[in-house]
Amino acid sequence: MRSILSDLPERFQDPLYTVSIVVGSLLVGLLIKVVLATIIRGYTRREGYLLTQSITRHLSRPSSYFIPVLVLSFALPLAPLAPKPFEVMRRVVEASLTITFAWCLVKVVNVIEDLITHHYQIESGDNLRVRKLFTQLQFVRKLAVSLIIFIAAALVLMSFATVRKIGTGLLTSAGIASVIIGFAAQRSISNLLAGFQLAFTQPIRIDDVLVVEGEWGRVEEITFTYVVLRIWDQRRLVLPLNYFIEKPFQNWTRTSSQLLGTVFLYTDYTIPVEAVRDELQRIVRASTLWDQRTCMLQVTDSKEHTLELRALVSAENSSEAFDLRCEVREKLVAFVQQKYPGCLPKTRAVVEAKDHPFSLPNANVDKS
Repeated sequence: MRSILSDLPERFQDPLYTVSIVVGSLLVGLLIKVVLATIIRGYTRREGYLLTQSITRHLSRPSSYFIPVLVLSFALPLAPLAPKPFEVMRRVVEASLTITFAWCLVKVVNVIEDLITHHYQIESGDNLRVRKLFTQLQFVRKLAVSLIIFIAAALVLMSFATVRKIGTGLLTSAGIASVIIGFAAQRSISNLLAGFQLAFTQPIRIDDVLVVEGEWGRVEEITFTYVVLRIWDQRRLVLPLNYFIEKPFQNWTRTSSQLLGTVFLYTDYTIPVEAVRDELQRIVRASTLWDQRTCMLQVTDSKEHTLELRALVSAENSSEAFDLRCEVREKLVAFVQQKYPGCLPKTRAVVEAKDHPFSLPNANVDKS
């Protein structure tokens, strides 16, 4: 390189040599990245490992920046620069190296998440332990990414002398600043602490079925400050973390996804309860939604005009329990209509017309 530049005037030799070192270092870094990516891609096609697939998907782009900058940081001392330009160049390269390395660390967190989520499946019906793990994993991942970004930003800023002086001055008033920030951000801090509590005590978990504010839905996401509930009709209910610490709510999958469902039927007093009980047994045995745990029919109330029959059935999860209840309700009503239409709810009245010459005394009139 020196021999090529020796023919140029002396004032152009050092800048061109510096540019050649920078460009050459970046090209060598890109070449190293391409070689590594080719090796990993070929190994993935041959073996089909999830780890190499995830590395290729997440780390391909950030490594395209990190490896060239890393090579440049090693080659930079060879550049013939004056002390001040060299210091500026060194600061820029160090800041770039820190940023790209932090980017790679964030993607490494995603690779680890891929490996864990592949090993544990959340789609099964009773997945309590998996949902516990996923809830903690989601919170820890967001915390780790936030810490990586925060530390990287701090390292970049503290590499400048001016920022270090400002930071030293701010430390002297840290007590007053912490009090002011505490009052100003007490809601955010309380939400962050609530996030830690939710992640590790777990009154709610990812994919839990909740009834909140009269809405039925599943926990879709838990962030540092709020929870996203996916409502059954595809709406999203967003609630602050403090809500689940301070207010009551229903969790239908707290210890198990299995659930009991009730169906109420109102009939006349003349209904043959045993026949309805046998029909309920026939309906649930023919249904693929029943988990064969519970099936019973009871007379739970006797009102002024009707009997209240309660059918109790069980299913593996809340969705199947809802569908099973609808199926049982529909078929029981059809059974009463077809087999015992006279046992549908009635209103009875006694009409007494003593003075009318053509009326019969104490005539009973049924009004259905």
